[in-house]
Amino acid sequence: MPDSARVRSRLADMVPRGVMAILRSPQSTYVDACIETLIDAGVKSIEVTLTTPDALAILSRWSTLLPADVRLGCGTVMTPSQAEQAVESGAAFIVAPDFSPSVMRTCRDRDIPLFPAAWTSTEVVHAWQAGATAVKLFPASVGGPQFVRQLRGPLPAIPLLPTGGIEIDNAASYILAGADAVGLGGPLLGDALSGGNRRALRQRAQQVLEAVAAGMGDRT
Repeated sequence: MPDSARVRSRLADMVPRGVMAILRSPQSTYVDACIETLIDAGVKSIEVTLTTPDALAILSRWSTLLPADVRLGCGTVMTPSQAEQAVESGAAFIVAPDFSPSVMRTCRDRDIPLFPAAWTSTEVVHAWQAGATAVKLFPASVGGPQFVRQLRGPLPAIPLLPTGGIEIDNAASYILAGADAVGLGGPLLGDALSGGNRRALRQRAQQVLEAVAAGMGDRT
């Protein structure tokens, strides 16, 4: 069984401020601009999914440009080969939409944090026992904050990272329910990945960072 305190410390290092921005787009044209905006807004953890064109090139380019306190990871990783390529491209962490023992072994061998997805309590425990840095509770909006609260009761030691359908105005509710951090994609990025308003993206990012910080403060 992983050491909860040590793993939570590593999670905090990979997802500073408790917010992970998830960039998934059918085109890569505006990804760089969105990353710049998110960093400028104070977001410290950004995931670029492999379903985004040129994702590995984006990771490789930004791995040399990032401020020291910003973490850039790779998402939608489903095979050991994809995990290897992501790490070689500079990914600081790996996010998966499932739980794959072979991907877990690859990340463990590379000493790279992995956030595999799970839903049921059994899946959450299996992913944690295999060595997950945190378990990505996905899709979070199906169960909402109440589902996080119900899981947290019997599983207090397992770090949870709900993602999928979390809105700006309810992100803090997941933190108050017991989540260690949250991941936001579409509700945060809005139309920015298709060339939309970057000022609005910056405002949304700052709003969710403030809400999550308040939620963490209220929880202590």
